[in-house]
Amino acid sequence: MIIFRRFFRHLREGIIGVKRHFGMAFSASSAVTITLLLVGVFGVFAVNMAFLTQEIEQSISLVALIDYDVTDPARITVMKNDITVMEEVDHVIYRTKDEEFDFYNKEYPEMVEFSEFYREDNPFHDAFLIYVKDGMDMSNVRNKVARMDGISSVQDGGNNTYTLINILHTIRNAGGILILALVALAVYLIYNTIKITIATRKDEIWIMRNVGAKNSYIRGPFLVEGIIISIFGSILPIALIVYGYYWLYETTGGVLAGVITLVPVLPFIIYVGAALLGIGLFVGFMGSYISVCKYLRLTR
Repeated sequence: MIIFRRFFRHLREGIIGVKRHFGMAFSASSAVTITLLLVGVFGVFAVNMAFLTQEIEQSISLVALIDYDVTDPARITVMKNDITVMEEVDHVIYRTKDEEFDFYNKEYPEMVEFSEFYREDNPFHDAFLIYVKDGMDMSNVRNKVARMDGISSVQDGGNNTYTLINILHTIRNAGGILILALVALAVYLIYNTIKITIATRKDEIWIMRNVGAKNSYIRGPFLVEGIIISIFGSILPIALIVYGYYWLYETTGGVLAGVITLVPVLPFIIYVGAALLGIGLFVGFMGSYISVCKYLRLTR
């Protein structure tokens, strides 16, 4: 019962403190809003760029050509399973040489009349299309498959493919660094704003300390104020990001500029909202705690 009474006392005093110092609380809440909005916008952008690059990377495949003398379906199935179980491999598609011939005609329609002369003596191989989980493992998978018995050769697109994979990884890494930098900036700005808010009330802390109030008695309402400030500061950016992304997704049909595939709305916007609220609450709580403890130490 004592714990509950203390909790509700801290809650009541915290709410009164926000009302009494509304100007400073509003200023701190505005800082939270602006910084979280920046984090949210750039975070959504970075995640979608990572999603796009991952999709592009996963669409790149190795083409393993099967020897002409390998025609037994059972053996081909065993070979496919041996490739599929490799830890770097996502999935494998088997295509017959006739399917390869049709694919060539589809890719180069201007050559159909000429290529049809060779349909009876089809020069193509049966083939495995191998999709890897991470493009950086493509070279390793290519070497493993090339050593397999029954594989004629493995085509990987050459240096251009690996250059593209490196570019996609660089984009993803840059996006991750950008998000971390913005989160660090948000933490710094919010913390300093709340610290200034509490610093203006150091005399209040000093008076309570000198009349014999315990540290927990003094600290509790300030922690509640920091949390309230963070909650109010988080509402607007969360609403704007969630509604804005939902509107963008519905308007574009999930494909921006006909090229960029957006991350599906659910559960993405839930994660974004939770992340923004979590950042706000954590920084609000820690900013208040550290600042109050600093003045409690000074007034002992």
